[in-house]
Amino acid sequence: MSVKKNTSVLISALLLLVINFSSCYSFKDVTIAPEVKTAKVNYFGNKASYINPQLSPALTEKLRQKINGQTRLTLIQADDAHYDISGWVSQYMLTTSGISNQQAATNRLVITVHVIFRNRLDEKANFETDLSRNFDFDARLTLQQAEAQKADEIVRNMTDEIFNRIFSNW
Repeated sequence: MSVKKNTSVLISALLLLVINFSSCYSFKDVTIAPEVKTAKVNYFGNKASYINPQLSPALTEKLRQKINGQTRLTLIQADDAHYDISGWVSQYMLTTSGISNQQAATNRLVITVHVIFRNRLDEKANFETDLSRNFDFDARLTLQQAEAQKADEIVRNMTDEIFNRIFSNW
């Protein structure tokens, strides 16, 4: 009988450990009030001094897909959506971030997106903010080569930044 009791205690402890571990590392900490049903993601334009023509449409579409796939909200195009999300790429800047033997070894692409969030059901939740990410790449690459190489990472990371700021308050 003690073996059976020990087994059930062990199973309970393992189950508790798994639950705790998964909750600690969950990225599903999406907080949406029950009365919020719809969202509108407007096109994220590009107002940076340098314009990557693929960034705005890719960023807009990826954010729509993420909201559609990771929330219960219905995406609509009407102006009366409960959440209205808009913004633009405000900075797209290239700098040198690493030097070796008196030459640039690493370049850094800094991208900033200005985000405007409007909650039509709770105006206290409205905000505007700038979200920035850095993307380092080998200085031997041209900007166009680096953009091609880093395109998926850039869109994914910027989308995650926007999503987390809106839904997880990070």
